[in-house]
Amino acid sequence: MKNLVLASSGSVHGSGYLEYLLPTVDKLYKDVEEILFIPYAQPSGISYDDYTDAVQEAVSTLGIEVKGIHEFKDAKTAIKNAKGIFVGGGNTFLLVSKLYEFDLWDLLKEVIVQGTPYLGTSAGSNITGLTMHTTNDMPIVLPPSFNTLGIVPFNFNAHFIPADTNSTHRGETRETRIKEFQSIVSIPVLGIKEGSWLRVKGDDIFLRGGKEAYWFENKEIKIIDTNTNIKA
Repeated sequence: MKNLVLASSGSVHGSGYLEYLLPTVDKLYKDVEEILFIPYAQPSGISYDDYTDAVQEAVSTLGIEVKGIHEFKDAKTAIKNAKGIFVGGGNTFLLVSKLYEFDLWDLLKEVIVQGTPYLGTSAGSNITGLTMHTTNDMPIVLPPSFNTLGIVPFNFNAHFIPADTNSTHRGETRETRIKEFQSIVSIPVLGIKEGSWLRVKGDDIFLRGGKEAYWFENKEIKIIDTNTNIKA
């Protein structure tokens, strides 16, 4: 049974990295002593080692040991043997490119569907959707495909910010960008605010975190209240 936590962000204003998620992460990785971390998204260009160390520090109070996938000779074996997996945020284009480069997509999806606990933040959540088309990241590299895991039957727009009707900014809003996407591709998109996450158990997908989310489908927008079971 699928067992995932998919967060919009790794941190929120006023708290440390993963701090706001720790109670949820503790439940997700119940009885798991070691997790596999995939640092390929490299936020701000951080090294794999430094990113892995940051995760280790963040979850140290939970008694969990963190091993970076780059520390293993065989990345596929590391995924296959992992008792828990965490894919961190950063640049989604880079993350997707690396997962294609190392041919990890099919195996990663297989272990997630079989029930390996999975935590994703930002880019790590984006890749569980149908495609990465609705990420906010700059295309710093060109992946072989924009197709992603398809664990959930929609796309993400993480760090979602609703349009401010009083703003004098004349640039495109998130709603505008998503509607542009949906004029070409009819994939639903979930705009999820910072501090919110999805709790996926089997086919159930609950919105958590105390904030509403925004569901885009057929160029229409629907507000989704917290604790709603999203079944696309």
